Amino acid sequence: MFRKVARIIITLFGLGGGIFAAYRTIGPIQLLLGTSFDLWQSIVYMGLVGVVAGLLAYALAPWLIAFVWQSTSWLEGRIQRAPIQDVLAGSFGLIVGLIISNLLAPALVRIPVVGVFLPTAGSLIIGYLGISVALKKREELVAVLSFLRLGSRDRPGEPPTHCKILDTSVIIDGRIADICEAGFIEGPLLIPGFVLEELRHIADSSDTLKRNRGRRGLNVLNRIQKELNVPVEIHERDPGPNLEVDSKLIKLAQMTGGAIITNDFNLNKVAELHGVKVLNVNELANAVKPVVLPGEEMLVHVIKDGKESGQGVAYLDDGTMIVVDGGKRHIGETIDVLVTSVLQTAAGRMIFARPKGLERGHSF
Repeated sequence: MFRKVARIIITLFGLGGGIFAAYRTIGPIQLLLGTSFDLWQSIVYMGLVGVVAGLLAYALAPWLIAFVWQSTSWLEGRIQRAPIQDVLAGSFGLIVGLIISNLLAPALVRIPVVGVFLPTAGSLIIGYLGISVALKKREELVAVLSFLRLGSRDRPGEPPTHCKILDTSVIIDGRIADICEAGFIEGPLLIPGFVLEELRHIADSSDTLKRNRGRRGLNVLNRIQKELNVPVEIHERDPGPNLEVDSKLIKLAQMTGGAIITNDFNLNKVAELHGVKVLNVNELANAVKPVVLPGEEMLVHVIKDGKESGQGVAYLDDGTMIVVDGGKRHIGETIDVLVTSVLQTAAGRMIFARPKGLERGHSF
């Protein structure tokens, strides 16, 4: 039924379009033939052209209906699969393009001969350009809108409060909850939706170790949100569906002006290259480790032998490794040691010591 009605409407449009085209071209036809039509001749001419156009439209209607139907279905599918930010950005670009084309229409319509068609062509071209530019610049548009939104939330007379974006690794690590509880982190804490999705995938993993890590991360988030006095916001916007998680975090930090909290060394360096502020939990842990100077005495428990001959290894409560020269024979014992040197590495601080009372001339 729908196809029949559509075919009749297309035929009527063809008939009317043919008559209108004949009416507009009857003057040039008369000049071309060097004669003039009387009233009846003009009516017959317009009628013939209209009938031919109507028959042509009737014949082409099934193909035209199928084409429009397939195009509509394809467009609907693309819109449904497209991210919501792309749909909104494209709509915004189309609206801006149509506004610009309407502002240009009065000037275009004054152009002789083609001026009648230029406003329509201009609307199509400028509208398409608006959609294309908005989709390519959607991240910048989101950044501007986010900046305005965050700026409007700042209280007058107070500096803007930048959010802290949590990385997947730092959530699984768990120390972020203790840092928040101690009051060293000011909110709001921003938890991206794609980070939650990654945590969910890890928690659903068939590998036992990954599954336990993912569940621990979810428990840490639950503790931060429910037990700690820190504002937490779930951020659902995806800055780039085709980007990796680290790239999304960097883009999100650039859009919001926030800082990324992580313990991932690679993410730390890449974010710094993009000018994004990073708070590394490992660097904080190294910074708060107790300072030990050569010559100080310590009480340690030697638990295993070291890499070099005769060495023993002990650990402080914070995980700092202590290499005790000549401590292999004291494995399993708690002894007093004298610090000889301290080495700072990328992995942390390493302390070298010798048992107290050992001669200073002992070679290491």
